Order: sequence, then C-alpha cells, then structure tokens
Amino acid sequence: MPELRAHHVGLTVSDLDRAVDFYRDTFDLAVVDRFSVEGEAFATGVGVEGASADFAHLDAGGARVELVEYDPEGAAVESGDVNRPGTAHLGLAVDDLDAFYESLSDEVETTSPPQRTASGTEILFVHDPEGNLVEVLEA
Repeated sequence: MPELRAHHVGLTVSDLDRAVDFYRDTFDLAVVDRFSVEGEAFATGVGVEGASADFAHLDAGGARVELVEYDPEGAAVESGDVNRPGTAHLGLAVDDLDAFYESLSDEVETTSPPQRTASGTEILFVHDPEGNLVEVLEA
C-alpha cells in the first residue's frame, strides 16, 4: 500500500467568508489558498448532482483546515454533542490554553472554561459560527 500522510481536515460551512474570518481571527490561522471547483468530475466525485464549491485552505501549523461552501447547499446536519456517533471535531494545540481562553472574544461560544482531564491534558471546546466543534488543547 502506498504511504499515506495527512493533508487536511475539511469542514462544510454555509458562509465561507464568515468562517474564514472566524478561524483567522479566533485561531490566527493564515489563509494559504482560496479557489472554486465545478464541473461533472467534481459533482460525481462528491456525489452531489450539479455541485460546485468555494474553498479556503488555512495553515494550522503544518496541517490544513479546509473550509468548503457548496452550491447547491444541502440540508443542515443537526448539531449535536461530541459523544454522538458521526460527530466530528477539529483539534488545535496551543502552548497556554488559559491565555488562549482569556483572549477569546465574548462572541465565541465555549462548552466550559478550560478543564484538565485525568490524562493531564487541558482541553477547551469552542463552537464555530456553523456549530462545528473545535477542541483546543494544551498537552
């Protein structure tokens, strides 16, 4: 089998500009690429008839966060708790979670203040404007 390596973590959003602003402003992720994709091969590849999409790739310290706004937009996925099967989240690490938490804008929704788990990891879950979960951790 060919060697695999991580390329990106993708999140589907309804408003690409709003999502880019959130990830840039909240997590200081730099936009490294913006592009659009359309055509039959793309629609067939993603399994959505007539699909086209606008993309933004952001640098998360060597991994990319891919934000995608599709046309046509599908039905919203019911947001849920992190323990529901099929729920996904993005994980980002910081050196000082308490300082990161204190720097958050009042508009940024979190599930709780930072918590230290039994494994010794300090965690914080943030909701992006789409309701996607972002785990910020200090290992």
